[in-house]
Amino acid sequence: MRAARQILAETGDTGASIQAIAERADVGFGSFYNHFQSKTELFEAAVVDALEEFGQSFDERLAGIDDPAELVAAGFRLSARMADSHPELMQVLRRRGLGHLHSDNGLVRRALRDLEIGMASGRFTALDPAVALSALGGTLLSLVELRFARPDLDGDEAAVNLAEMVLRMLGVPPDEAHEVARRPLPDAA
Repeated sequence: MRAARQILAETGDTGASIQAIAERADVGFGSFYNHFQSKTELFEAAVVDALEEFGQSFDERLAGIDDPAELVAAGFRLSARMADSHPELMQVLRRRGLGHLHSDNGLVRRALRDLEIGMASGRFTALDPAVALSALGGTLLSLVELRFARPDLDGDEAAVNLAEMVLRMLGVPPDEAHEVARRPLPDAA
Protein backbone atom coordinates (compact mmCIF):
# COMPACT_ATOMS: atom_id res chain seq x y z
CA MET A 1 0.00 0.00 0.00
CA ARG A 2 2.83 2.38 0.90
CA ALA A 3 4.53 1.81 -2.45
CA ALA A 4 1.28 2.56 -4.29
CA ARG A 5 0.82 5.78 -2.31
CA GLN A 6 4.36 6.83 -3.16
CA ILE A 7 3.79 6.19 -6.86
CA LEU A 8 0.51 8.11 -6.79
CA ALA A 9 2.17 11.01 -4.98
CA GLU A 10 5.14 11.17 -7.32
CA THR A 11 3.44 10.84 -10.68
CA GLY A 12 -0.19 9.87 -10.30
CA ASP A 13 0.54 7.16 -12.87
CA THR A 14 -1.17 3.86 -12.19
CA GLY A 15 0.59 2.22 -15.13
CA ALA A 16 3.48 0.89 -13.05
CA SER A 17 3.90 -2.86 -13.39
CA ILE A 18 3.01 -5.14 -10.51
CA GLN A 19 6.65 -6.23 -10.52
CA ALA A 20 7.81 -2.61 -10.08
CA ILE A 21 5.31 -2.09 -7.27
CA ALA A 22 6.40 -5.30 -5.54
CA GLU A 23 10.07 -4.32 -5.84
CA ARG A 24 9.40 -0.88 -4.43
CA ALA A 25 7.50 -2.45 -1.54
CA ASP A 26 10.33 -4.94 -1.05
CA VAL A 27 7.98 -7.92 -1.32
CA GLY A 28 7.80 -10.83 -3.68
CA PHE A 29 5.70 -10.66 -6.82
CA GLY A 30 3.42 -13.41 -5.53
CA SER A 31 2.84 -11.56 -2.25
CA PHE A 32 1.02 -8.85 -4.16
CA TYR A 33 -1.78 -11.26 -5.07
CA ASN A 34 -2.14 -12.37 -1.46
CA HIS A 35 -3.53 -8.91 -0.72
CA PHE A 36 -4.96 -7.49 -3.96
CA GLN A 37 -6.71 -8.87 -7.02
CA SER A 38 -5.36 -6.18 -9.35
CA LYS A 39 -3.37 -2.96 -9.60
CA THR A 40 -6.62 -1.05 -9.81
CA GLU A 41 -7.70 -2.47 -6.47
CA LEU A 42 -4.32 -1.61 -4.93
CA PHE A 43 -4.33 1.99 -6.14
CA GLU A 44 -7.95 2.46 -5.09
CA ALA A 45 -7.10 1.13 -1.62
CA ALA A 46 -4.09 3.46 -1.47
CA VAL A 47 -6.27 6.50 -2.19
CA VAL A 48 -8.88 5.46 0.37
CA ASP A 49 -6.09 4.89 2.91
CA ALA A 50 -4.64 8.36 2.24
CA LEU A 51 -8.05 10.02 2.56
CA GLU A 52 -8.72 8.19 5.81
CA GLU A 53 -5.34 9.29 7.19
CA PHE A 54 -6.19 12.85 6.16
CA GLY A 55 -9.54 12.65 7.96
CA GLN A 56 -8.00 11.14 11.09
CA SER A 57 -5.41 13.89 11.26
CA PHE A 58 -8.25 16.42 11.22
CA ASP A 59 -10.15 14.52 13.93
CA GLU A 60 -7.09 14.63 16.16
CA ARG A 61 -6.25 18.24 15.48
CA LEU A 62 -9.78 19.65 15.61
CA ALA A 63 -11.17 17.67 18.56
CA GLY A 64 -13.07 19.97 20.87
CA ILE A 65 -14.17 22.49 18.22
CA ASP A 66 -17.94 22.50 18.04
CA ASP A 67 -18.58 25.39 15.65
CA PRO A 68 -19.05 23.95 12.12
CA ALA A 69 -17.79 27.22 10.60
CA GLU A 70 -14.59 27.05 12.62
CA LEU A 71 -14.14 23.39 11.63
CA VAL A 72 -14.40 24.30 7.94
CA ALA A 73 -12.01 27.24 8.26
CA ALA A 74 -9.47 25.32 10.32
CA GLY A 75 -9.67 22.41 7.86
CA PHE A 76 -8.70 24.66 4.97
CA ARG A 77 -5.83 26.18 6.90
CA LEU A 78 -4.51 22.82 8.08
CA SER A 79 -4.74 21.44 4.54
CA ALA A 80 -2.55 24.24 3.24
CA ARG A 81 0.03 23.51 5.92
CA MET A 82 -0.08 19.79 5.23
CA ALA A 83 1.26 20.43 1.74
CA ASP A 84 4.54 21.13 3.55
CA SER A 85 4.28 18.75 6.51
CA HIS A 86 2.69 15.77 4.69
CA PRO A 87 3.56 16.24 1.00
CA GLU A 88 3.02 12.62 -0.04
CA LEU A 89 -0.45 12.51 1.47
CA MET A 90 -1.39 15.84 -0.08
CA GLN A 91 -0.03 14.84 -3.50
CA VAL A 92 -2.30 11.78 -3.43
CA LEU A 93 -5.21 14.06 -2.58
CA ARG A 94 -4.15 16.46 -5.33
CA ARG A 95 -3.96 13.76 -7.99
CA ARG A 96 -6.85 11.49 -6.98
CA GLY A 97 -9.11 13.43 -4.62
CA LEU A 98 -11.68 14.64 -7.13
CA GLY A 99 -12.82 11.11 -7.93
CA HIS A 100 -13.55 10.55 -4.24
CA LEU A 101 -15.35 13.82 -3.58
CA HIS A 102 -18.67 12.07 -2.98
CA SER A 103 -17.42 8.81 -1.51
CA ASP A 104 -18.23 7.65 2.00
CA ASN A 105 -14.75 7.59 3.44
CA GLY A 106 -11.94 9.69 4.78
CA LEU A 107 -12.40 13.39 5.00
CA VAL A 108 -15.57 13.37 2.89
CA ARG A 109 -17.66 11.63 5.54
CA ARG A 110 -16.42 14.09 8.16
CA ALA A 111 -16.96 17.17 5.97
CA LEU A 112 -20.50 16.10 5.12
CA ARG A 113 -21.24 15.56 8.82
CA ASP A 114 -19.99 19.07 9.66
CA LEU A 115 -21.96 20.61 6.79
CA GLU A 116 -25.15 18.84 7.88
CA ILE A 117 -24.66 19.96 11.50
CA GLY A 118 -24.06 23.52 10.32
CA MET A 119 -27.16 23.45 8.15
CA ALA A 120 -29.36 21.88 10.85
CA SER A 121 -28.22 24.48 13.40
CA GLY A 122 -28.74 27.38 11.00
CA ARG A 123 -25.03 28.22 11.01
CA PHE A 124 -24.93 27.51 7.27
CA THR A 125 -27.69 28.48 4.86
CA ALA A 126 -26.69 26.16 2.02
CA LEU A 127 -29.70 24.27 0.70
CA ASP A 128 -28.26 20.91 -0.28
CA PRO A 129 -25.44 19.16 1.61
CA ALA A 130 -24.21 17.33 -1.53
CA VAL A 131 -23.92 20.58 -3.48
CA ALA A 132 -22.25 22.30 -0.52
CA LEU A 133 -19.84 19.36 -0.30
CA SER A 134 -19.00 19.77 -4.00
CA ALA A 135 -18.22 23.44 -3.48
CA LEU A 136 -16.21 22.78 -0.34
CA GLY A 137 -14.30 19.83 -1.80
CA GLY A 138 -13.58 21.52 -5.11
CA THR A 139 -12.26 24.59 -3.32
CA LEU A 140 -10.10 22.44 -1.04
CA LEU A 141 -8.64 20.55 -4.00
CA SER A 142 -7.96 23.86 -5.71
CA LEU A 143 -6.13 25.08 -2.60
CA VAL A 144 -3.97 21.94 -2.55
CA GLU A 145 -3.18 22.41 -6.24
CA LEU A 146 -2.30 26.05 -5.59
CA ARG A 147 0.09 25.08 -2.78
CA PHE A 148 2.04 22.76 -5.08
CA ALA A 149 1.81 24.82 -8.27
CA ARG A 150 2.74 28.11 -6.60
CA PRO A 151 5.04 27.37 -3.64
CA ASP A 152 6.09 31.03 -3.73
CA LEU A 153 2.66 32.13 -2.45
CA ASP A 154 1.95 32.43 1.25
CA GLY A 155 -0.04 29.22 1.77
CA ASP A 156 -1.41 30.30 5.14
CA GLU A 157 -2.74 33.56 3.75
CA ALA A 158 -4.27 31.82 0.73
CA ALA A 159 -5.95 29.29 3.02
CA VAL A 160 -7.35 32.00 5.30
CA ASN A 161 -8.75 33.90 2.32
CA LEU A 162 -10.30 30.79 0.78
CA ALA A 163 -11.72 29.73 4.15
CA GLU A 164 -13.38 33.13 4.51
CA MET A 165 -14.83 32.89 0.99
CA VAL A 166 -16.18 29.39 1.62
CA LEU A 167 -17.78 30.44 4.90
CA ARG A 168 -19.48 33.34 3.13
CA MET A 169 -20.64 30.96 0.40
CA LEU A 170 -22.14 28.75 3.11
CA GLY A 171 -24.07 31.73 4.47
CA VAL A 172 -21.88 32.97 7.31
CA PRO A 173 -22.12 36.80 7.45
CA PRO A 174 -19.03 38.54 6.00
CA ASP A 175 -17.71 40.08 9.23
CA GLU A 176 -18.13 36.81 11.09
CA ALA A 177 -16.57 34.77 8.26
CA HIS A 178 -13.58 37.11 8.36
CA GLU A 179 -13.16 36.59 12.12
CA VAL A 180 -13.75 32.82 12.13
CA ALA A 181 -11.29 32.23 9.29
CA ARG A 182 -8.57 33.91 11.34
CA ARG A 183 -9.07 32.21 14.70
CA PRO A 184 -5.97 30.55 16.13
CA LEU A 185 -5.50 26.97 15.01
CA PRO A 186 -5.49 24.28 17.70
CA ASP A 187 -2.07 23.13 18.81
CA ALA A 188 -0.72 19.97 17.22
CA ALA A 189 -1.61 16.87 19.21
